[in-house]
Amino acid sequence: MEHTEIGVVHTSITRADPAAVEALSAYGVATVHEAMGRVGLMRPYLRPVYPTARVCGTAVTVLLQPGDNWMLHVAAEQIQDGDVVVAACTTESEDGFFGELLATSFRARGARGLIIDGGVRDVADLERMDFPVFSRAVNAKGTVKATLGSVNVPVVCANALVRPGDVVIGDIDGVVVVPRERAAEVAEASRAREANEEAKRAQFRAGELGLDMYDMRGPLAELGLRYVD
Repeated sequence: MEHTEIGVVHTSITRADPAAVEALSAYGVATVHEAMGRVGLMRPYLRPVYPTARVCGTAVTVLLQPGDNWMLHVAAEQIQDGDVVVAACTTESEDGFFGELLATSFRARGARGLIIDGGVRDVADLERMDFPVFSRAVNAKGTVKATLGSVNVPVVCANALVRPGDVVIGDIDGVVVVPRERAAEVAEASRAREANEEAKRAQFRAGELGLDMYDMRGPLAELGLRYVD
């Protein structure tokens, strides 16, 4: 997808149902990704800037220009309680777009965190604040405020399409995007998957093998797997 809208801020967006967002927040990224049909993951180079960072909320999207964080300041005005800012860039850039001061501003507006396909800094302060950030890089290099981008347009962040109001979930395993209209359905599928995994967990604890639980022996034998004493 190409980013086409430059110099626009959409002030009215449709957010996912808050009850569905709350339901999704109970599940990890891997569970949601699997429950949704193994789609929606951002590239694994996006990492939490501190290990315990975890986030779930509705996306306010930002399209940045390289080395320029102006649109993050513009986006702050559009944040509502429960939002997560998702920032993409028109081309690859690892400059430090975001730090403790902007995190303070975002939190005051009700932001739950930031996901950015770029760099951030002030990581010790972000951890002290427990303001979850998932980024491409940690980089002390600062940015300018000179070129227009956009706010609340569809963006591609780390190869994943994110529309304003979609649900984004981040944890130590990565970041996943749930389309806003699928939020309730995916939350229910995640609940069912967790219940199924708990049953399997009990079997594994009892010493049962995946070879038998998943009926793997026949297919393995058909492919010629031999046991040699």
